Amino acid sequence: MAVTVTRHDFPTANAVQGLETLGEDTREAIDDLEDSPRWFNNALSAALMTAQAHCAVDPVADKFATWEAYVSAMQVGSALFASAVATEGTVQCRIAGKTRTIAASGPQYYANPAQWLTSFWLAVICREQGRMTQLANVPLSLLRESGVVIDEYAYAWVDTLQTYWLQGPELVEKLGAAMDGTDPEVLRVADRELVLKQLYPPINLFYRFLRQDHERFNAELANALRWHQEYWTKDAERACDIRGLVALGPLAIACLAYDAGFPIEVESEYLPKHLLQRSWLGEFDT
Repeated sequence: MAVTVTRHDFPTANAVQGLETLGEDTREAIDDLEDSPRWFNNALSAALMTAQAHCAVDPVADKFATWEAYVSAMQVGSALFASAVATEGTVQCRIAGKTRTIAASGPQYYANPAQWLTSFWLAVICREQGRMTQLANVPLSLLRESGVVIDEYAYAWVDTLQTYWLQGPELVEKLGAAMDGTDPEVLRVADRELVLKQLYPPINLFYRFLRQDHERFNAELANALRWHQEYWTKDAERACDIRGLVALGPLAIACLAYDAGFPIEVESEYLPKHLLQRSWLGEFDT
């Protein structure tokens, strides 16, 4: 029997107008990338926010525009790391229906583990295996060169996902290090509430995914969405934040499980149905 986790109330009175404004801002930010890669942080944030905002008015993601917005965000994330890995010249990246020439940036503050995870989640959701491979080959050393202050578990988590996708060695050990690194007694930087309710659940879900424990996977998926809801409804300000409309990490792990034949027995607008079921896949050139 399916479990339903209801998405928290979100104000949609001005959603259409707001979406138009976000879309314009995103298009400008993406266009700016051809002038300088220093706009990547802004472009990825704007593109992801636009994609999430589509789900305010299209909670099951059955409209083409919603899928297109997620693809654009995915393309920005992949291009960010293509530029960061390159040390000279330019890279050719397709973003928002156009092939763009973007200068190589080398290591940058925004080419960090958090942005890598966001970019990987988007590639998984969009089922872009080539871009998943590209991201899996980003050196951990490059992420460390970002200079970002972050707990060590984040590098172990990136390493785990890269190892999984590239079928490398010591996957279980790396996942164990990522899980152990989220222990509150070990954390030195991240807010504990953020880790418990946002950052740890995808790691736990991935563990259940690897064990192929369908029943437990679904139980933990429901828990992840309940924690997501608790986090984003802590106060009125969070409840009105577009970033809370979709549980990006749990959605990405659920996509991996769905593609592997797991029965997904959790229904929620935090997991837009047609993103989970890749309903728009192959409808246009990405």
